[in-house]
Amino acid sequence: MGVAASKSTCEMSNYINVTIHVTDQFVKDLVVAHLFDKGFEGVEEQPEELNAFIKQDDFNESELKDVLDNYKLPYAVTIVASQNWNALWESNFEPVVIEDFCMIRADFHEKDEALPLDIIITPNMSFGTGHHATTYMMVEQMGHLLFENKKVADFGTGTGILAIVAEKLGAIRIVAIDADDYSIENSVENIDRNNCYKIEVIQSNLFSSAEQFDIILANINKNVIIDNIQALAAASNAGGNVLLSGLLKEDEYDILMACQAYNLRRVNTVERNNWISILLEHSI
Repeated sequence: MGVAASKSTCEMSNYINVTIHVTDQFVKDLVVAHLFDKGFEGVEEQPEELNAFIKQDDFNESELKDVLDNYKLPYAVTIVASQNWNALWESNFEPVVIEDFCMIRADFHEKDEALPLDIIITPNMSFGTGHHATTYMMVEQMGHLLFENKKVADFGTGTGILAIVAEKLGAIRIVAIDADDYSIENSVENIDRNNCYKIEVIQSNLFSSAEQFDIILANINKNVIIDNIQALAAASNAGGNVLLSGLLKEDEYDILMACQAYNLRRVNTVERNNWISILLEHSI
């Protein structure tokens, strides 16, 4: 099966880069969660600052101030023209190695022949390179699941990275879903770049339970996961797995309560930098 997108993408516009000076890791995690709730699409963490990105048309500075004033954090706003995006991420992008099985790199990095999975990602105005703890944990957990001959859904695909990993691990059909125009365009580009042929890309802000899957991946955020948990459970085969992230440690209780109502049983929770990934099994 070739790569397909259900909707054509629009012409790229500018992004806003908000640089926030913050050093405390706990405060960083809280601010990142707030920013995602306000529509920010990605955050790059540095030792003494956060760089948060949002489409210029979606930027509301008064909402940003409401968040940052609570923590008394200074910030600066700059505009990133779409044509300058590659230069921005290339200047900071380093390969990511996950356990002993996967490297996520740009095409200008050397391949590590010792690692079985080699994933090439170019973010192009969307996010999910493996650097953030949530993506890292999702790939880490995927390395311990059996994907051979499985049907997989990737809800909130972003750059397409998890869908690509699923195909490389042996999945026979993958449906990659995202609501964002840039993510749809970027995921198609990355899927092609990684010579994947079993991934269908669909543009939607909701998860449909019209098709059944053996493994469902959802690296989004607490609110979107809870809003879609009934559909995620309905689309999960009996005995299948649902793997979640985009969640802070304090989100776990609410997520597990929502999952329990739909027979999704927690298998494990892994934590990285106050973010968590939860692996569930659909028990009937």
